[in-house]
Order: sequence, then C-alpha cells, then structure tokens
Amino acid sequence: MRPAKAAGDQGEARTARYLEDRGYTVLARQWRCRYGELDLVARSPEGILCFVEVKRRGGLGLGLPREAVDGRKQARLRRTAALYLSELEEEPPPVRFDVAEVYEEGTGPLRLEYLENAFF
Repeated sequence: MRPAKAAGDQGEARTARYLEDRGYTVLARQWRCRYGELDLVARSPEGILCFVEVKRRGGLGLGLPREAVDGRKQARLRRTAALYLSELEEEPPPVRFDVAEVYEEGTGPLRLEYLENAFF
C-alpha cells in the first residue's frame, strides 16, 4: 500500500472511532462511484446523515486541511452524495457535510478537529 494511502486510511479510521465514540453509526467507508469517493458516511445520534471528508496533514506547511476542500471538491462531494442518496431504499434523512482534520504531531496519537456543517 502506498504511504499516502496508508496515512489516509489511518486518518479515516481515527475519524470513524471519534464518531462511534459519540454515538454515530458509520454506514460506509470509502464509498466509490463514477463521481468520486465519500471517505465516511455516518448517521448521527439525531438521525442526520453525515458525509465526512477526511483530510490528514503532518503539519501546516500545506495550509489547513479544510482549505483543501475547495469549491470544486465540494461540488464533487455533493454529486457523489446525491448518487449515494439515490440508492437508499428509504426516504433520505436530513444531511450535512462535515470535514475531519487529522493532524500528526510527532510520534503521539493523531489529533482530530471535527467541523460539522463545513459546507452546504
């Protein structure tokens, strides 16, 4: 596995644990379709369907992770989420788009900043 892919997978696993610890149910990981990929899809304790984009950084040399989720990326995520919703057999619940910023800090555990409703 490529180092960047392994690092991304670690960030997604860390984010999934964070969500599960807060009562979320992770419904999908790395869900792919012709438009792209959804890193995580989770249902909040309140029943909101959360599409979570995970961005991992070793430092701030490339800027804040959330800055990588620009307008183009947001549009791609909206299209991908729409296809995911179209495949549900139930009435789609309320949805939101979140961003999880995962930071490496030396040899310690990964630090997570979770942004609910990061974009619409």
